[in-house]
Amino acid sequence: MSAQDTGRAPGSAGLAPTAIRDVLFEAPGPRTRRLMRACTVVGVILVAALVAVVLRQFYLKGQFSPRYWLFFTRSTTWAFLANGFVGTLKVAAASGILSLVLGLVLMLGRTCGVRVVEVLSRVVIDFFRGVPSLLLIYFFFLVVPQYGIKLQSFWMITLPVGLAASGVLAEVFRAGVNAVPQGQVDAALSLGMSRGKIMAKILLPQAIRFVIPTLVSQLVVVVKDTTLAYVVSYPDLMQDARVLINNYTALVSVYLVVAVIYVVLNYLINKLAAFIAARSGVTLVTRAGETSL
Repeated sequence: MSAQDTGRAPGSAGLAPTAIRDVLFEAPGPRTRRLMRACTVVGVILVAALVAVVLRQFYLKGQFSPRYWLFFTRSTTWAFLANGFVGTLKVAAASGILSLVLGLVLMLGRTCGVRVVEVLSRVVIDFFRGVPSLLLIYFFFLVVPQYGIKLQSFWMITLPVGLAASGVLAEVFRAGVNAVPQGQVDAALSLGMSRGKIMAKILLPQAIRFVIPTLVSQLVVVVKDTTLAYVVSYPDLMQDARVLINNYTALVSVYLVVAVIYVVLNYLINKLAAFIAARSGVTLVTRAGETSL
């Protein structure tokens, strides 16, 4: 029985946290658990073997030579990467704010009750959800300047990334609104409140609380999309990495270090989302008894 069936929130007194897999699937039996453990062991062995093969090839190709790594001991290298990292954060923050604002506007249009506005908002949402970020970047980079509109490289990457994310966030906001019990809306209507006041005073505050962790975790996608900034020659982390590669011909080492930086950044964003979820009382459970994103 799920938390919704009991009328109590997951994790409340007398009710163990409910995992998504517990709702969708039956608990595995002893035979299935043994098979899962065996498959896990085989998978770990295969991954370890693959890593060993890759490392061996790197060794044979001389990728572990000191000349490919010593420049990371210089403070100037890290200062250069730090400048690019700051550029990445600026684009991610601006794109995130843009996607939040536009996503909220699109959600309000999608749920306003005016048929024409709802249809138009749905078309825009589906368009931004379906069009790849790279295609939008090329549009702002190649097409927009032909109409006399000159944009800085910062906006050539920020606008398309923010627009692409807004379609997803609009649906996230709408899911949060739909998560508010219908009884609250009916009660407000019976008191004579207008649809606008119901949305502003009842639905939105609760919906935002429900979806804040998801909104934060969506920043991971935004950060990943900023790696396309090289298309418009914006000096972000990836662009600075390409400069280092050209200067030191150290493709493997540079991309490996930059990949670690991105992994750490996205990991911290996910932990922030989990922390916000815990503080706001929104339980995100992926495995029984474990809260995460």
